[in-house]
Amino acid sequence: QVQLVESGGGMVQPGGSMRLSCAASGRTITYYAMGWFRQAPGKEREFVATISGSGGSTYYADFVEGRFTISRDDVKNTVYLQMKSLKPEDTAAYYCARGSFGRTAMQYTWWGQGTQVTVSS
Repeated sequence: QVQLVESGGGMVQPGGSMRLSCAASGRTITYYAMGWFRQAPGKEREFVATISGSGGSTYYADFVEGRFTISRDDVKNTVYLQMKSLKPEDTAAYYCARGSFGRTAMQYTWWGQGTQVTVSS
């Protein structure tokens, strides 16, 4: 069993930056793809970014537009999502997940509880 705990969320002004962390315990994240998803109120959960088990491949949703960077530190068993140039429409609960490299939620087996990101002036 894997426990994933997200942190780093909060409130930020438009144009600001924020780094989310996802710490895994119980099992390693090594060799597994890690993904970030988000869900805004009244909307379905949507894919944000994913990184392969080796860390050599990444894939982002179109709306990221180069503003986010996903990375991983397997020694720390942690994955990160660095976000910059944040927009109000980025407001959502952000979830990390462990699974297979891809952009659909069904490809991920283990999920964290989420961390809230609010972009507002």
